[in-house]
Amino acid sequence: MLTETSPQKAVLPNTWLGEMRALLWLGIPMAAAQFIQFFVYFIDTVMIGRISPEDVAAAGLGSVIYFAFWMLGSGPVMAVSPLVSQAMGANQNDTRDARRSVRMVIWVIFMMTPLIVIMLSFTEELLLAFGQDPTVSAKAGKYVIALAIGLPFAMATMALRNFLAALEKTLIPLILVAIGTAVNGALNYIFIFGNFGAPRLELVGAGIASSLAYIFSFFTFVLYIRVDRRANSFQIFRNFWKPDWARLKEVVMLGWPISLTTVFEGMLFNAAIIVMGLIGVLEAAAYQIALNVAALAFMLPWGMSMAGAVRIGLAEGAGNKPATRRAASTTLIASIFAIMILAIPVALFPEFTASLYLNLENPENADVIALVVGFLPIATAFMFFDSVQVAANQLLRGLKDVNWPMLFTGISYWVVGFPLAYYLALKTEVGANGVWYGLLIALAVASILLGGRLIRRLR
Repeated sequence: MLTETSPQKAVLPNTWLGEMRALLWLGIPMAAAQFIQFFVYFIDTVMIGRISPEDVAAAGLGSVIYFAFWMLGSGPVMAVSPLVSQAMGANQNDTRDARRSVRMVIWVIFMMTPLIVIMLSFTEELLLAFGQDPTVSAKAGKYVIALAIGLPFAMATMALRNFLAALEKTLIPLILVAIGTAVNGALNYIFIFGNFGAPRLELVGAGIASSLAYIFSFFTFVLYIRVDRRANSFQIFRNFWKPDWARLKEVVMLGWPISLTTVFEGMLFNAAIIVMGLIGVLEAAAYQIALNVAALAFMLPWGMSMAGAVRIGLAEGAGNKPATRRAASTTLIASIFAIMILAIPVALFPEFTASLYLNLENPENADVIALVVGFLPIATAFMFFDSVQVAANQLLRGLKDVNWPMLFTGISYWVVGFPLAYYLALKTEVGANGVWYGLLIALAVASILLGGRLIRRLR
């Protein structure tokens, strides 16, 4: 077993090709895991779409509120990667430092949970305050309450995944994520439609299924960490109830700018559905479907860039400046190629993509399908900038550079993007498409600002 008293810096490739191999070895399973994990929401949307477009709109509006609080709590989760990877880069045998970080991150997650759940219980009231349809708002409120049960387990599972990624263990986590997704799909089939003797719960059933799947996934990751020799050597859950106030403070100080950065980015896309809801329920439903497609594609560069954050964190911890530049360049290239895997087919076949969510033969779906087909080409156009900004953001995070990215995303998304989307959609003839043009410009500005910050840090 490795000891904590034998310092050993991380050994890193000294060529671009070697770094690309190391990134792909780590990044492909992570990207696949992110893709499969998000597939839960794809499954939810597809199955909910078989109920009615109104339920799709309710799920989308409920998700706006749910993910707002998920993103607010995500900072500590994301802090695991730079904390552990830089510690591992400086000393591969320092199990104590990693243990302190992961333990306090899980503490913070469960300390935040009661407040988050209380706020989520006001989802219906918040949506009504934003002028949304009362029937849709009521359904969304019940859906979010069902989802809230599994929220802390979902965040804790991601924290454990980030810890394992810093140890370059990604294959088994990928398998565990796939199993959790399969469990969610099976529970959806049972609870949404009332199969195998269960009550037909429809939208609420989708929320219950997701929460149960999150809880299941958390305990499978705990079990894996206990049985894997390398992961178990860190004794993550040893003295779990013992406070470590110094590390908890470091987690919070690193995590809160990450949380705000994530909120700035994620809420731009989620708040846009509020604008769509002001136009009409059908526009909101169509936006939710198109956004689901874009978000599904985003999982690939996001997973790849998370791997890049680990790679650049290892290099930074080891004090290897050439390796940090190699990690940054390979991550940017790999992230762009990753998102194009889905962006190109979606742009070429928007009607087929829409048919995955709604029955084309049902006349009631015709208006929504037409809107989706119009939205998708614009959505795929911004995917390039989306891949660049997420890669730059994650790489800066791996360097523990979190304050400037927070400022840049705030400017890009809320000073430039949202006002433009709102104006084009509600004040001009562009209409609903204006929301997508606003998102496109926001991502372009973010990719320029974050990319410029990354270049400056590397120099």
